[in-house]
Amino acid sequence: MSNLSVTLSWTRNALNLAPGQYSNAHDITYNADYTLPGDAAPDWGGDASATNPEQALAASLSSCHMMTFLALAAKASWAISTYHDHAEAVLGKLPDGKMAVTDLKLSPRVTFDTGMEKSPEDIEKMHERAHRYCFVANSVSARMHIKPVP
Repeated sequence: MSNLSVTLSWTRNALNLAPGQYSNAHDITYNADYTLPGDAAPDWGGDASATNPEQALAASLSSCHMMTFLALAAKASWAISTYHDHAEAVLGKLPDGKMAVTDLKLSPRVTFDTGMEKSPEDIEKMHERAHRYCFVANSVSARMHIKPVP
């Protein structure tokens, strides 16, 4: 199996590590050559121009779902020309009161080459299959909602 990793780096920016007196800003490095700024979500005092863990989770799910969908569509000889998604992570409380990403929402829109058409039902079935085989979806306990956009 694969062993995939990132490197995360954070340095304290305040004299002491005290509540509300330090930054959560950090760097996330992929494959030793691409660095992405990370921070807390804006609602938690983070910088909106940086990625937060909840967005990263939504991006991971969206990306995995797309790649799985495209692999299945290629096997079915579907001529897909574009795939766009708007993914959302919803924060909420679990029954035990803990904060968590409680819902992940995907809104994929697929377009086909001229002459290729699939019914909304066929597209929905393919999304259901992609969801079943997506590695990230199989790793997450949050409720997931996939609503294809026509």
